[in-house]
Amino acid sequence: MNAARILVVDDEPDICHLISDILSDEGYAVRSAGSLLAARAALLAQTPDLLLLDVWLPDGDGVGFLRERLAAGGLPCPTVMISGHGNIETAVEAVRLGAYDFLEKPVALAKLLLTVQRALEAARLTSENLGLKRQIAVPAPVGDSAASRHLRSQLDRAAQVDAPLLICGEAGTGKETLARYVHSQSQRAHAAFVRFALATTPAPRLPIALFGSDGASAVVGAIEQAADGTLYLDEIIGLPEAIQTRLAAALEAGVYQRDGGAVELPWRARLIVGSTQALESALQAGQLREDLFYQLKVLGVQAQPLRERGADIPLLLESQIAQLAARDALPVRSIAADALARLRAHPWPGNLRELRNLVQRLLILGGDGEIDLEEVNEALGIVAPGPGRQAGDFLLDLSLPLRDARDRFERAYLMRQLKQCRGSVSKLAALAGMERTHLYRKLKDLGVDPKSLDGD
Repeated sequence: MNAARILVVDDEPDICHLISDILSDEGYAVRSAGSLLAARAALLAQTPDLLLLDVWLPDGDGVGFLRERLAAGGLPCPTVMISGHGNIETAVEAVRLGAYDFLEKPVALAKLLLTVQRALEAARLTSENLGLKRQIAVPAPVGDSAASRHLRSQLDRAAQVDAPLLICGEAGTGKETLARYVHSQSQRAHAAFVRFALATTPAPRLPIALFGSDGASAVVGAIEQAADGTLYLDEIIGLPEAIQTRLAAALEAGVYQRDGGAVELPWRARLIVGSTQALESALQAGQLREDLFYQLKVLGVQAQPLRERGADIPLLLESQIAQLAARDALPVRSIAADALARLRAHPWPGNLRELRNLVQRLLILGGDGEIDLEEVNEALGIVAPGPGRQAGDFLLDLSLPLRDARDRFERAYLMRQLKQCRGSVSKLAALAGMERTHLYRKLKDLGVDPKSLDGD
């Protein structure tokens, strides 16, 4: 078993040498640094298993260093503060910021060894717990149609190799879930699965967020976070050409550099890419570099839209009802035959995401009995005229500008759902799949007052 690596950072040579000698005698691999500048260089060269950090250093303070690293994405390893007399309050503040513990100078031998042992053991247990969580099996894609069986076969074969994998499919078809399934079935299942959404990351932040950065405020990028696991890049089309060039070069050479760095780091992660658009059309439109195109086309699978998987609808509904009922303590409900036929005929423009939201709506707003056709039609927004009921909540004027038409639809949709939820914004947030703060802002912008819809 390799010796645990410990970095000791203290500007007093006698203390630094004493701690290093004691720990080395105990079989630890010890390095030392006398300043924050030297500590940063040591951390860039090799991440230790434990950091012993003095509170006061000639070029800064340890607490400020902790804040800096937390702002950049987290501490590199468990950290124990070393504090002189009068610095105890500062050391306690460091513990609040995430440090494991603190040692008071002069450092007692027994206290030093016990604290180091406990910090390393706590880190080991945390790592094992994360590993166990990562090994929890992701269910195979649900469905018994020919398309589903073919997809499962392709994914199982893809899990046995390390080549880049491309998963194409419309929005809502569950591309990320398929990527997680491949990861869980691969030899990398014990390691991290890192999702990186390229389309939602601001362009100026892309190089650092993906590749990381060196320097005073070092950042661990998504590639490095994935390590020996899987890196999932969501919606790669439209990536700035400079990043495409850099990514293609890294895939070709198997090494990459952090932003602003000069050291070549090995690319260790398995790459899976999701896209709603066919890469061929993106290549022809000039949105994708040719070298990157060929690197990403080694293996490819297609997630079929739900409208082409009508035979899978009953199993998908059953699966979602069971999952959501168990997660949210909701009643498990059966579906009437005519209601099920209606759902099989539905075009599902939102695919699996729409189906999941629909099931959630039916379980939250419905009773304990069977889901009937009328309830399904209402949930789908298809309301039949009847006594005291109109055929719809609004008329959409197609001559309106797109923004106005969208605002009018969103207001009608939210008003209708709020009424069904009896004014409960928390229930509406669950049904609409929106974060509550964003929903409150949306309601305010559209002039919808939830308090006016708190009952019949």
